[in-house]
Order: sequence, then C-alpha cells, then structure tokens
Amino acid sequence: MTLPRLTIHTAFLLILLGGSSVPASGHPHPGTQVAEPRVPAAAEVRTDGPASASSARRQPVALSPGDPGALPADTLQPAACGAAQPAPHADSASPAPAPDSLSLASSSDPVAARPNFFRRFIAYFADANKNKQRKKFDFSIIGGPHYSDDTKLGLGIVAAGLYNIKGDTLIPPSNVSLFGDVTTSGFYLLGIRGNNLFPGDRFRLNYTLYFYSFPGYIWGVGYDAGNVESNATRFTRKQNQFKVDFLIRLARNTYIGPTASFDLIIGKNFHRPEVLRGAAERTINGGFGASFVYDSRDVLTNAYRGAYVKLEQKFYPGFASSRYSFMRTELQADVYKRVWKDCILAVDLYSMLNYGGDVPWTLMSTLGGSSRMRGYYDGQFRDEKSITLQAELRQRVWRRIGVAAWVGAGNVFPSFRRFNWSHTLPNYGIGARWEFKRRVNVRLDYGFGKKGHSAFMFNINEAF
Repeated sequence: MTLPRLTIHTAFLLILLGGSSVPASGHPHPGTQVAEPRVPAAAEVRTDGPASASSARRQPVALSPGDPGALPADTLQPAACGAAQPAPHADSASPAPAPDSLSLASSSDPVAARPNFFRRFIAYFADANKNKQRKKFDFSIIGGPHYSDDTKLGLGIVAAGLYNIKGDTLIPPSNVSLFGDVTTSGFYLLGIRGNNLFPGDRFRLNYTLYFYSFPGYIWGVGYDAGNVESNATRFTRKQNQFKVDFLIRLARNTYIGPTASFDLIIGKNFHRPEVLRGAAERTINGGFGASFVYDSRDVLTNAYRGAYVKLEQKFYPGFASSRYSFMRTELQADVYKRVWKDCILAVDLYSMLNYGGDVPWTLMSTLGGSSRMRGYYDGQFRDEKSITLQAELRQRVWRRIGVAAWVGAGNVFPSFRRFNWSHTLPNYGIGARWEFKRRVNVRLDYGFGKKGHSAFMFNINEAF
C-alpha cells in the first residue's frame, strides 16, 4: 500500500528557481564517471584581478546557529541563504572574491547589510544542490500548499538529508527523508524513510516508518469491482507501518539479509460494510523473511546507470497477523541506461504475489499511487496478485530543470490460472523535475489511465 498522492502548486516556483543567476554545481552528465570536485581553500579561489583596498574591507555576514546554512567560521562553503563569502584581510596576499560571487557587501560599507527574507529564500534553494563533501550531513527542507481530488487543500513538508558514515565518499551517499502533511479533508501523515550504507558498503539498513489517517474510498476486491465507479464506498483508513531490511554484502553489488514489517490498519466508518465480504475491518499483521538484492546503481536516489533487482520472500504467521496467515513474494527489477546526452531510460518491473492462505484486504496487491500506475486511485483495483511494467525517459533540459515521460501497464488477478490479459490497465504521463539537492529530484507528475483516470502527484526522489 503506497501513501496517498500529493499535488503541490508551489512546485512551479521551485522549477523557476532552476534559472537562478547562481550557477549550479558541476555534476557529471548522465552516464559519465568523474571525480567529485574538491572545494578550494580560501587562498585558492581564482579571481580576475588583485585584491583592492575596498574589497579588503568586506566582512562576511554572520549567520546565527539557527539560520539555514549556518557553518563553522573556518569552513568555506558556497554562500547559503544569501550569505556573503568570506573576504581576505587587507594584509593578505589572497585575491579578492570572484565577480560572480553572491557577495552582497558594498565596497563602501565596512559591514555587509543582512539580506532580506526573499533573497535568503532564493539563495537557499540555489545552494541546495551544491556539492558539499565537507559537510557531514547535508540537510534541506521544502514544502508548501497543495490540492488534489483525494486529499483536498493541504500543507505538506519534506526534509531530505544526504550523508556518508565516517566520511566514506567512495560509495553512494546514505539518505533520509522526513515527510509530513495535513489537509482540509481530514488527511494527515507523518513519516520517515531512508537507506543507510555502512563504511565500505559492507552492510545496508533500509527502513520506513509512517502513520497516516486518510478518508478515502474502497471499491471491493477484484478487477470487476474496481472497474465499476458506482462501487466506490467511502471509509476512513488509519495505518501504522514499520518496515526494515538489513543487508549483508556477499559479493560486489550483491546482498542478502533478513527483513521484517509490522502493520496496524484500521478501517472505520464504512458507508457500505458489505464491500468487505465479511472480512475484519481492523487487522494486525507481522511479517518476517529474507531479501536478496543486486544493486549496481551509481546513486540510489536518482540512478544514471546500473541495475537494481530485489527478490523478497516473507511469511505472515497467524500468531503475528490476527487470524490471517499467508505468504508473499515480491520482485522488483530496474535498469538504467543513458540513451543520449543528459537523457536516461529507466525501466521498472514489479510484482507482488500473495498466496498460501487467507489474505486480508488491507495487505492485498493494489494498483495506483505515486510510484507505479501513476494516475490511478491507489486501491481502486486490488486483488491477491499484481504485476506492473513501466518505462520512463528522464531528460535534463537546462541546469537543474528536467522533464520526464513514461508509459506502462498493470494487472491485478486472484491466481495465475485466472489471469486475464483483457484486464490489463494502460498508464502514461509526463512530469517536471527540479534538482532540489545533488542527485535528489523534486518531481511533479501528471499521470493518465483508463476511462479518464488522471492525477497530479508531487514527491521527492524518482518513482523508481
């Protein structure tokens, strides 16, 4: 079950910020492997001329510890939140700041004036995707109002962080995201998810924890039930989920390890309870199993090349899952390849198979959401098994701005013997991308499906 989708209108403001006069950090083109740029020491900053007496009088704007982008005084970083970069003293042989610096100091003022809120806001996002190898934890926040047919008017916020444990920059960075949302429809959400890579990439810890309450709809079980719009029944879903994977490296790019999950799901206020066919409205489900992973992606949050394959086998015993006992197999296979300059082709195959017992409606396979079959209402089509396939082109257009387009298809079915090709649902859409942090995109997608199904989605990180 994926989280309800969000639609944010202020995302267009963020797209426009990609055209800021501050040059984006030089990161490699898709499919190109280059060394990370080194941040120069203060005396190594290049200029177009010698230091002048007036420039020598410039002083850095002091940031209080609570200000975004506040750094130790002896650390040289690109100007954050509109702060001026430190200038050399008059008796120093160091050159003056480069003309394209964000320095706001006047050559005639002994102390630079503190920039206003708007300039600090612009500089904050202009600096968000700069390479910050010298920062132990690179953390930024984004948020704003949004509207969708599902959740109505709301306010959402996402905070994203990148870090390397013990400074190991030879492996992809670990990542963590905190997310929250509240809307006028009564929907609220709070959660955290991340991927923690230990030094040398010998171990990995992947985790997700969230809680949400969502006044939504359920159509029943099976393709035929979801295909009839009048079957929609309003109810309130409250869900708590915790999921963790611990992976141990067996060989290069190859991992294996235990996995566990816990779900407490409560359905309330069903307008037509008969849609559940006598199933329990409240379920507690604990699952345990193992995962096998092959991962050669260059970056976990926005891969330019490589492959990702995950095969997970999980058991839901009756003593840990209310009165339900069953098994689940999940397969995800993704491939990323550069097709031309700054363009990546990403392909995703996903399947969830529940079998071997009584599967609760709360944990059945569903189509829709913000990652797969984008544009369909998540849960309108549900059954014991599902399979989806999608291919997406991701093209960088200018600096931090990009676009995407995808096509896909999906099917839900009770068993392989009852699989029906005519029940396959089409999916396609377009999207805009803005590089919020280095190799971390904010995406605004508009997905389409069968019989007028469509939806806007706002999220952080690529769909897969």
